[in-house]
Amino acid sequence: MRIAVDVMGGDHGCEVVIRGAKLALEADPKITALQLVGQQDKIQAALNQVGLRDERIQVLHCTEVLTMEDKPVEGIRKKKDSSMVRAIELVREEKADAIISPGNTGALVAGSMKLRRLEGVERPVLAARMPSRTGDFFLLDAGANPVCEPSHLAQFAVMGNLYAREILGVAKPRVGVLSNGSEESKGNELTREAARLCVRLDLNFIGYVEGFDLFNDAVDVVVTDGFVGNIVLKTAESLGYTMMHLLKTELSATPIRKLGAMIARDAFRALKRRMDPEVYGGAVLLGLNGIVVKMHGSAKERAVMNAIRVAAEEVRHDLNQSIRREIAQANERLTAGVPNSA
Repeated sequence: MRIAVDVMGGDHGCEVVIRGAKLALEADPKITALQLVGQQDKIQAALNQVGLRDERIQVLHCTEVLTMEDKPVEGIRKKKDSSMVRAIELVREEKADAIISPGNTGALVAGSMKLRRLEGVERPVLAARMPSRTGDFFLLDAGANPVCEPSHLAQFAVMGNLYAREILGVAKPRVGVLSNGSEESKGNELTREAARLCVRLDLNFIGYVEGFDLFNDAVDVVVTDGFVGNIVLKTAESLGYTMMHLLKTELSATPIRKLGAMIARDAFRALKRRMDPEVYGGAVLLGLNGIVVKMHGSAKERAVMNAIRVAAEEVRHDLNQSIRREIAQANERLTAGVPNSA
């Protein structure tokens, strides 16, 4: 499998991305090519610094970089020789199977439209994997579509259901629409109509879920618009970092607490790993003729490694073929008004 890596769009420079690439290559011998896209002199200097010499590494030189300050559509149109655009082109031209990027989210979503939507898909969606009490769940949309129609959320539910089955291994994922309460009277016009559509689909649809349910092992797939979803994602990440900071502060406040922390250090390390968003690599953009993984702009090497792992998993599962099939079936149900047989 061939994975294109935009090495220029992150906050920490290309060396961090290349360190993550090295870890990924060491972990997965089935990766046949890792295409590093960016400014060649900087990439080569980082390769030398990291000590990465692997025959699977390919370097594609480009002259421009899309920054977080660039307006998404304008940046994609004007900076045609940017690392992000060139990496997307590799997938579009079938010279790569997937792209990962830590760059501007809006620009990545806009640029990835060059790959075209899968047949029947109205909008691509960012699926973010998040931790719950004992397992994980998927949040869709994590930021690709700030404004949505009910039919978009219904399709997000279908794609999220498939993704949870394939990646989490859950036979019948519990699918819910995010709302401000679990009662049918709650929500707004968007959530109410989306819920009515989801009832008609072949899903294990459990209705509305509220914020309290997300991290309480109550649901496997949560759908919402990208505006709300992105707020949920970033709030959860911030809360996780804050909790770890407060815990560290309190555990070092007195000698007795420090002793207790030393005794329990393995448990605290496990907790930190469990809450660390870098474990998940990034959010996946579903619904396109190509595999796109969006890393956090502040991603470190472990997040890069895991983003490459996630991209490789999608290639192995051939998810796009399954999405085409299940979206077609869902669209038939919605058009015909067939109720859920379950």
